[in-house]
Amino acid sequence: MRVVIIGGGIGGLASAAMLARQGHSVSLLEKNEQLGGRAGVFVEAGFTFDMGPSWYLMPDVFEHFFQLMGTSAEKELNLVRLDPGYRVTFKDTARPSTPVETFAQGIKHYSLSEAQLTGRSRRARQVDITGDIERDVVVAEQLEPGVTPVLHEYLRRAKVQYDTAIARFLYKNYDSIFDFFTPEIFTDGIKMSVFSTMDRYVRRFFKTNEMQKLMQYPLVFLGSSPYNTPALYSLMSHLDFTQGVFYPKGGIGKLIEAIVRLAKANGADLRVDVPVKRIVVSNGRATGVELESGEVIEADAVISNADPAYTEQQLLPLDGREKSKKYWDSRTLAPSAFIMYLGVKKRLPTLTHHNLVFCEDWKKNFAEIFDDPKVPTDPSFYVCAPSRTDATVAPEGCENLFVLVPIAPGLEMNDATRESLADQTFATMEKELGVGDLRNDLLVKRFFSVEEFASRYNSPKGTALGLAHTLAQTAIFRPNNVSKKVSNLYYVGANTNPGIGMPVCLVSAELVVKRLMNDRTSGPCKAL
Repeated sequence: MRVVIIGGGIGGLASAAMLARQGHSVSLLEKNEQLGGRAGVFVEAGFTFDMGPSWYLMPDVFEHFFQLMGTSAEKELNLVRLDPGYRVTFKDTARPSTPVETFAQGIKHYSLSEAQLTGRSRRARQVDITGDIERDVVVAEQLEPGVTPVLHEYLRRAKVQYDTAIARFLYKNYDSIFDFFTPEIFTDGIKMSVFSTMDRYVRRFFKTNEMQKLMQYPLVFLGSSPYNTPALYSLMSHLDFTQGVFYPKGGIGKLIEAIVRLAKANGADLRVDVPVKRIVVSNGRATGVELESGEVIEADAVISNADPAYTEQQLLPLDGREKSKKYWDSRTLAPSAFIMYLGVKKRLPTLTHHNLVFCEDWKKNFAEIFDDPKVPTDPSFYVCAPSRTDATVAPEGCENLFVLVPIAPGLEMNDATRESLADQTFATMEKELGVGDLRNDLLVKRFFSVEEFASRYNSPKGTALGLAHTLAQTAIFRPNNVSKKVSNLYYVGANTNPGIGMPVCLVSAELVVKRLMNDRTSGPCKAL
């Protein structure tokens, strides 16, 4: 079978690798100058910057992909487990509450008292999460005395949710509402708290602001708000507290290189600098693509790794579009981001590899992203310093920083706005992270924000991640990976099932391969 894949993000590349391994003729077409999509790389002044994803979570999913390709993560990557996995800085202070009976099987615990809060007001506090539960409960007790049994119960449930998702839901294609609302969803789904929000679910267990934020922060990886995201995503806590956080030496770009290497070794043709003009549709069937150059590549199946909204509105004829512009405009988008790539000419020992700074007013910050879009007044943000782990990504004596501030999609980020937000972030980093004033120590300073996400990745409103994981945009309610209007047209990537994140995009690739195999099973493939 001849397969054409539009877009060289991780989902498109993994699809190309698996289909080529099955013996299909695969051509992948990427409009930009390099493969990897948002997981691109650039090199400047001796620094190697990962442009997008920086967390290697769900190592079992990566290992499963490599095993399907006849190899292993150990053979393809130089993986190290980070210790600590990440550091959190809290800028706010937990409020006292009275003793409560928690939902976690009636376990009684007591949150911080007024006396315990004395002297802590307005002080930044940092905690390190290691993925070693015996060490992490000590940290949790500092944030909420008496919470140890509750945390154990929460993580036990998170593991059940994760294992259930892997076995029954994550690797399953959905064609109708009856594929989703099965007897399993009403048994296992209730266990997974599908019909509650993360905010309500977390508050049933944890009573201090710090612990609640610690459990809700993984939603950053899903581009969602705890106030409208299904509680089933509490399974994310299993990843960092139990599985741990990893890093491939050389950066995330090494992961892309590994997938590219496997795809090419199995015969896939991967091309860059080849923007697609349109999908060729004949008698309701996708028969190939036409490039901007005028070249036509024929195919028996077309897989789009581009955003489904862009694919439908820009690459398909009117009669091939499944959903209207009004539909796409009404979707809840994940945040965009204001990113700074910084090459610093000094070492920063107060940082670890992954650093999270949580704002004082959690709800207000999410509202400024999702409800009343504006440049955040007091944002949470993330600082990745891979050079703390990997000397190859920065010159000797220097630090490589990736700083990300979540912002609303569609914001106008002119030069003045960017510089103002940069100054605000630098000031907060100096105060909360102890890095000093970095502005006079920069060898590299590059910004990437809404306009670049829109132009480089054809991303609607410049969203950094795609469609948010709200209940109305999860599972059967997420855009399907097969077109109902154009036969032989499929979708892969973050905006179809299962959703956002590098490992989840690998699952998305496996789902589209299962479609072409006519594999209706609900679990991971045993073999290709």
